[in-house]
Amino acid sequence: MALQHRAEETRARILKAAAECFAQRGYEASSVAELCDAAGVSKGAFYHHFPTKQAIFLALLNGWLGALDSKLDAIRVGAETVPDALRNMAGMAGFVFQAAGEQLPMFLEFWTQAAHDPEVWKATAAPYLRYRNFFADLVRAGIAEGSLRAVDAEVAASAIVSLAVGMILQGLMDPEGADWGRTMREGMGMLLQGLEKTPA
Repeated sequence: MALQHRAEETRARILKAAAECFAQRGYEASSVAELCDAAGVSKGAFYHHFPTKQAIFLALLNGWLGALDSKLDAIRVGAETVPDALRNMAGMAGFVFQAAGEQLPMFLEFWTQAAHDPEVWKATAAPYLRYRNFFADLVRAGIAEGSLRAVDAEVAASAIVSLAVGMILQGLMDPEGADWGRTMREGMGMLLQGLEKTPA
């Protein structure tokens, strides 16, 4: 048990050091040796937990998205209707923008590098597919409950994901250009005007 606890502590230390190194120097400029020095571990310990530098990046990405997934799931469970859920999800924009502001530059750099490696690119693109499926299922649930019009759920999901990703990128490139949290909420409201079913 103590051995497992030490292994978990080592893995957490490597992840923390990698996040700091990637944020300060960039993904490409941070070598495995530098990550090991920052974490205070040997290369053997590093490779025991992460077979490649790409693997540690993907672990950071999945950890970041895991917190987002938990919030989305909690909102969905707590909402009375699908439109309520979508409005509440747009309302958590502050959390997303704060997390993105800290991590997104590193993710953008990695995605640029990953474009040259089909396997890594596939892994980094997976969250987009997951969110499209999540929102497509949500739209289908709204159609079934009668709160949304009978639309193409896949197209609606793509529009929702595009709205979210577009706002995050704009907020990153021009943080003072608008109140991006409010803009996200209002943008979702506009989108819902086209999706919500008008009462008979």
